[in-house]
Amino acid sequence: MIYKKQHQIFATVIMVLIISIQISCTKKNQSDLSAESIIPKPVSVTSTGDYFSLKPNTTIYVKGESSELFNIGHYLADRLAPATGFKLNVKTTFNEPGNGSILLTLSGVGGNSREGSYELVITKKQIRLSARTHEGLFYGVQTLRQLFPAAIEMATPQDGPWKIATGTINDYPEYSYRGAMLDVARHFFSVDDVRRFIDFLAYYKMNMLHLHLSDDQGWRIEIKSWTKLTEHGGSTQVGGGKGGFYTQEQYSAIVDYANECYITIVPEIDMPGHTNAALASYPELNCNGKAPDLYTGTEVGFSSLCTKMEITYTFIDDVVREISALTPGPFFHIGGDESHATKVEDYIPFINRVQEIVAKYGKRVVGWDEIALATLKPNSVAQCWASEENALKAVAQGAKILMSPAKKTYIDMQYDKTTPIGLHWAAYIEVDDNYNWDPATYIPGVTKENIIGIEAPMWTETITKLDDIEYMMFPRLPGVAEIGWTPASQRNWDEYKFRLAQHAGFFEEMGINYYKSPRVPW
Repeated sequence: MIYKKQHQIFATVIMVLIISIQISCTKKNQSDLSAESIIPKPVSVTSTGDYFSLKPNTTIYVKGESSELFNIGHYLADRLAPATGFKLNVKTTFNEPGNGSILLTLSGVGGNSREGSYELVITKKQIRLSARTHEGLFYGVQTLRQLFPAAIEMATPQDGPWKIATGTINDYPEYSYRGAMLDVARHFFSVDDVRRFIDFLAYYKMNMLHLHLSDDQGWRIEIKSWTKLTEHGGSTQVGGGKGGFYTQEQYSAIVDYANECYITIVPEIDMPGHTNAALASYPELNCNGKAPDLYTGTEVGFSSLCTKMEITYTFIDDVVREISALTPGPFFHIGGDESHATKVEDYIPFINRVQEIVAKYGKRVVGWDEIALATLKPNSVAQCWASEENALKAVAQGAKILMSPAKKTYIDMQYDKTTPIGLHWAAYIEVDDNYNWDPATYIPGVTKENIIGIEAPMWTETITKLDDIEYMMFPRLPGVAEIGWTPASQRNWDEYKFRLAQHAGFFEEMGINYYKSPRVPW
């Protein structure tokens, strides 16, 4: 009997020790900067083995008189306030601030001239964030957010302490274009939903949001010279719901919010195919002069603008002109994919002419890789989603490649057969499949010098609400962000999956509905 009790006590002690070890292994080390689970992985991290404590009297200083610098300072203060309860002051300085401060300054970063580069120096007494550009400072702020305990992202006051490890981070992006696409045509999403989408991109240092604004199932942006596009063409969606559209004022609000997060909006009007919503709105855009019915299904390739009629190009000119005036970014996406109802001999001159219209309004053409069949302008961008042959044709014409291979980056694809939403025509894409590839070696003959960047498209045939968006984005979006930011030589799935697992805390505190992949040690 005594032996049995001793055995039970011994077993209990062992269990307590095991649990304690597990906790110690998973607990955030607040004094080792090199052990932090930052995504995307920084280029260089050096730890000094101490920590900085954020306190109610911490002041954020911006060096120099700059409203943009001041805005970044307030952005940081606003993100730290809800969870900490601290109302941190943001002040301008021309001198070196004292202890307990956070300093944001535009200056050289160790001779690094890369766009978006920043240096973060954390000591026990001060945090100093330096960058060549405001964009770089903003990226450094995202790193700071990830260095604090995950509870920093809570919307209500939490207990501290709010400590981050000391050391130095030098960092910069691998590619200039790091984006995601949201299809608002198959299913419509509100301005607030898009803002939430932008917040996710910003947190992982992505800088492009491609909005798929038109398709067979809906036209989603107001065109004042062609009002029926939204009145009729925007009135439904996949499955027959009420659809919706953005007024020009609402679209401008999205653009402005994205700009605050150093994200560029890339508007897409898909053509000559994927145009049933437009064709149903205006009979004169059809070769037979008859408007088809609105479409609420999910088939592709059946619609086409009438490429030989002059009114088609008047229509396109008006659309490109109005959207370009609302969009300060350099890109305009013309679609061009799956134009099966358009004869090749009509498709090529159509794309050539549309490129001229886009250039007329000062924008750089982006299109799905099929546009490489036409004669591309040297500064054009072909978005490679399906055809390696088309990518090579684009490169041969001097165009840049935006890498979006469907088998790797389409984050609307199911994770596996059990995933409740999504499609799988390209592939089932688990988290490791999404991460384990290199844009610079994916297509033989397409090198890093040919590639402008990477984008993760989210098509919404089966995605109807924000929870769905989050479930399909997470945890795949952080991996896409790291591919775009971190050199391939520093990326490794076996290491990354543990960093990703630590981000579960951030997902949960941000209220993100994410997929708990069995391939990640959550």
